[in-house]
Amino acid sequence: MKLTILGCHSGTPLVNANPSAQVLDIQNRLFLIDCGEGTQLQLRKNKIKFARIKHIFISHLHGDHFFGLPGLISTFRLLGRNTELHIYGPKGIKEAVLLLLKLGNSYTNFPLLFHELEHTTPALIFEDEKITVTTIPLNHRIYTNGFLFKEKEGERILNIEAARKHEIETCYFQNIKKGMDVTNKKGVVIKNESVSFPPHHPKSYAYCSDTEFYPEIVSQIKNSTVLYHESTFLEAHKHLCKKTKHSTARQAAQIASQAQVETLILGHFSTRYGDVKQFEKEAQEVFKNVLLAKEGKEFIF
Repeated sequence: MKLTILGCHSGTPLVNANPSAQVLDIQNRLFLIDCGEGTQLQLRKNKIKFARIKHIFISHLHGDHFFGLPGLISTFRLLGRNTELHIYGPKGIKEAVLLLLKLGNSYTNFPLLFHELEHTTPALIFEDEKITVTTIPLNHRIYTNGFLFKEKEGERILNIEAARKHEIETCYFQNIKKGMDVTNKKGVVIKNESVSFPPHHPKSYAYCSDTEFYPEIVSQIKNSTVLYHESTFLEAHKHLCKKTKHSTARQAAQIASQAQVETLILGHFSTRYGDVKQFEKEAQEVFKNVLLAKEGKEFIF
């Protein structure tokens, strides 16, 4: 599982501070999460192939999270894309994007499929044979969701030495991976656990976009491999959280601690702060395994 940060700051873009956007590569699926201004430039800088992006998840309709989307769609069109593109976001995103395409007389030459969200409780919005994606309802000034990406449990791992010792023919190896007992050359039934190891523990990634401190999400993201949580402010500006419905680094760490996640990544930093290392220091007073998002940074888990 690889996460590439394209933008991790709040509000207006600066020369070295891009608004929210990131790419998650999980089970060889590539998902774009939020799409602030400059996202397509950041995709190019990080050598991410546009053609691999088939699903885009937008947390909410504030500009620093989706103003890059119409431009990216237009570029897909100019590049001659013909594969379908799925966009998941709050109700209204279809109207907003299609209006711009209509006024610019530049509707796509590929299928553009919108999945508008109105759920106020966690909802499964994507599933295939390898992963699921579920909304994480958040508490912001407008309707906002985070997203929980979870691997499904995979096949058992073949113990090749044990299989050969028990004289099992190779044609049965796939059945072993599927958890089945098999019969060896002598007609003896061999129990699956004797010739296989448990599957790898499924990984999960919880993306929590703009939100006030919201412990209600803890049960849903419990034991996640990675939690990305907004940390717009430091505790010195905690008084701004109520008005703006954002969180501090310390509050993000409290969520990580309560949810017992493995790793916390902080992002969505206010550009008022020059040194983001302060966020790490503040969060580590509550939760030790803290990483800081940074444009162009890759995290592999």
